[in-house]
Amino acid sequence: MPRRLLRDGQVVDDDWSYLADAQGEPASLILSYAQWQAQPDIWTQRDGRLGIVLSPNHPVKLLTPHFSRFSLIGLEFSGPSEGRGYSQARVLREQWNFGGELRATGYVRRDQVFFMARCGFNSFELPDADIERASTALSTFSSAYQPSNDAGLPLKLQRR
Repeated sequence: MPRRLLRDGQVVDDDWSYLADAQGEPASLILSYAQWQAQPDIWTQRDGRLGIVLSPNHPVKLLTPHFSRFSLIGLEFSGPSEGRGYSQARVLREQWNFGGELRATGYVRRDQVFFMARCGFNSFELPDADIERASTALSTFSSAYQPSNDAGLPLKLQRR
């Protein structure tokens, strides 16, 4: 059974495979940063879509020479107090103009989804118990006081 996730406000089956779980030659493959770093030339020449997951300690600028190769960048949240992924997401969207899928992975919960979307995330790997209700979290608020990158929200917020 394929993994389900929240993407662009909808619960969908994930059409990506992690290298560790991949069977055969999947069309859309996600690597860890270590897997990418070990053999970047091999992965660059691969046909199909390519994604990568960064840990909180990986600077986003490490990927700048290869941004055009990645259709997905995942940012890992290792626990409830880990917040560096929020900053990484804003840097990817605003400084580096990354336009592909920006995925929150690891410790992601329903109450974080709205705030992650305001930083630019548009897909979220959530526990099965949270996934159905998480889409409603994207419409929790209709107005905002502060500007942000709302790329992950289905509806744009009004500014106050």
